[in-house]
Amino acid sequence: MLNIPTQSFPAPSSQQRVSPSGQSGRSKVALKPGHSLMDWIRFSKSGKDLTGLRGRLIEVTQEELQKHNTRDDCWTCIRGMVYNVTPYMDYHPGGEEELMKAAGIDGTDLFDQVHRWVNYESMLKECLVGRMATKATTAIKAIVPPPPLTGLAPPTSAAPPRDKDSTPRYDWFQTDVTVNVVIYAKRKIPSSGCTVVDLEAGVLRLEVLLGKMSYMIHLCLTEDVEGTVSVHTAFSVGKIQLSIRKQSKGKWTSLGQPLEFHNTFLRKKDRAPYYRDCVLVSKTEVNHNTHVFRLQLPRGTVMHVPVGKHVYLKALIQDTEVVRPYTPVDQTMAAASLRSSQDSDLYLMIKVYPDGVFTQHLNSLQPGDHVSVSGPEGTFTARPLRDVTYLYLLAAGTGFTPMARLIHLVLQDTDSIRNIRLLFFNRREVDILWRCELDQLAANNERFQVDYVLSEPCESWTGRRGRVDESMLQDFLNRPDGSRCYVCVCGPSAFTELTVGLLKQQGFSDEELHAFQG
Repeated sequence: MLNIPTQSFPAPSSQQRVSPSGQSGRSKVALKPGHSLMDWIRFSKSGKDLTGLRGRLIEVTQEELQKHNTRDDCWTCIRGMVYNVTPYMDYHPGGEEELMKAAGIDGTDLFDQVHRWVNYESMLKECLVGRMATKATTAIKAIVPPPPLTGLAPPTSAAPPRDKDSTPRYDWFQTDVTVNVVIYAKRKIPSSGCTVVDLEAGVLRLEVLLGKMSYMIHLCLTEDVEGTVSVHTAFSVGKIQLSIRKQSKGKWTSLGQPLEFHNTFLRKKDRAPYYRDCVLVSKTEVNHNTHVFRLQLPRGTVMHVPVGKHVYLKALIQDTEVVRPYTPVDQTMAAASLRSSQDSDLYLMIKVYPDGVFTQHLNSLQPGDHVSVSGPEGTFTARPLRDVTYLYLLAAGTGFTPMARLIHLVLQDTDSIRNIRLLFFNRREVDILWRCELDQLAANNERFQVDYVLSEPCESWTGRRGRVDESMLQDFLNRPDGSRCYVCVCGPSAFTELTVGLLKQQGFSDEELHAFQG
């Protein structure tokens, strides 16, 4: 029998990231009626033979894979597994052309460029042909300090090993009533927060996010502990201390038994998202089709999502695992400055689409129901803002969500930025999210300005009209002599791609842009 290896997916990467070229992600195409995600789920569960192999799994050679490279006979390989994607062609949101780029070849790299967050295993489960016979999936290896060289020959690894002194380490100590874990990051820690702790049933999972890297501690603790955790961070010296109360007084002989990926230092994108079970506390209406969903973390979880990062929500819908990324906001724009450090709940502003498989599922949930939530994902960093004097934010629809907390971060913590301007695109006036809060913020803070653009305005609308174009950006973007500007863009893929292109035409470089992918 063919042994099908277990994959860790949805893959560990961010939908909201910028490629080195500053390009945005793929544009979606208009699908034919009856070809939505839910239609694909129903079709894949219909019992039809989607592989053409009558249920058999085979080993596929490179030569065999290359034969299946046409629109009517299209196989592709993702992480060593081969799928017949021919039946999926008309259901693919990116269109036939994009899918055909991977026809008859290993499409892993192409897939990772724009789809890594997608749970392809569940989506294409019925299309699985088998495993590649000639390539074994390379296991991700932890980055560990290299052993000392005994000869004069240079190392043969493709990537240079990391300096031993830069690799984080941990230690632990105890009292009669507490056990304490100390992480030495060996670098300054961002004040926005970077530590995620999960303690459940005696298993401790601690992940420290350090730029593009991730340090993890994963242990089955020696003895029983209370279910809550406290975390104290010395940001400037790079030290994190975790304290847990013991259930019974006494000395432990060891901290615990190491589990998978314990004491490893990996690239964040190589680490699979970890999900915890959260409880829906409330839904607050923002407008006619958008709500703020308040989610409560488990008792043993400590997680603060940094500004500009997002989380994945995961749900099982008709036996198919569906995953979507969402960027946390504050409870309201006004609540950002008043939020207590003890308020660890997640607030997610989500638009509910009439034909949206995932958002309709979320909207059906009642307070007390559960949803799976990942840790922080994404590559945004506030570091480039330290030298900026003018910050421009271009948002369309719910692309406003990463901007909401960014606005408050800059107003509260970045005095060097003299002017923050938001250009907010929507179809109609009723679609504008948090308009009253934005207007009030602009009225109370001379550093912040907001302009609204409507593509389908009513006759009485006196603001900007139309869609993003060159003349509109020329009018909006002001670059005084000696100023340092930075632009953030977020919205549907087509909006982001067009806007980034227009910005580059106006002389903005990759270093002056960040596009949140959507």
